[in-house]
Amino acid sequence: MKFIAALGILAIGLGVVTCANKSKATEDKVILSETTKGIQFADLSLEDAKALAKKKKKIIFIDAYAAWCGPCKMLDKNTFSDASVGTYFNDKFINLKIDCEKHPDGRKVASTYSVSAYPTLIWIDADGNLVKKEVGYKTPEQLLRAVQDLK
Repeated sequence: MKFIAALGILAIGLGVVTCANKSKATEDKVILSETTKGIQFADLSLEDAKALAKKKKKIIFIDAYAAWCGPCKMLDKNTFSDASVGTYFNDKFINLKIDCEKHPDGRKVASTYSVSAYPTLIWIDADGNLVKKEVGYKTPEQLLRAVQDLK
């Protein structure tokens, strides 16, 4: 019986730690994971991302995708999960993942940045001005080469 009570207390303690961690993640509005070595995408609206980009003096990277898109899924699996891509992108950019068919900002992004195929990779400044746009699947090496000139 004491063992069961001890497990209950331990479970409650772990629940408090878990809730505290979830609260912090919500505060930061960034999807973080100890096991994720790739790109960490922020859970922000486009307007909030612009404000954060201004504050941090960074460019915004947008993965404009659709849930049904095969090459988009390949980017997630092979490229965005790559440790070297994650290190570079997490340091240099505010990263957003926007489903152009379902995300609240999806239609606006698709219209503003002329998204006509998926995946479309978009870099914008804090005012929303287009800095660079790439269409289609990229390997980790191709993606890193594509952004070397961006600051």
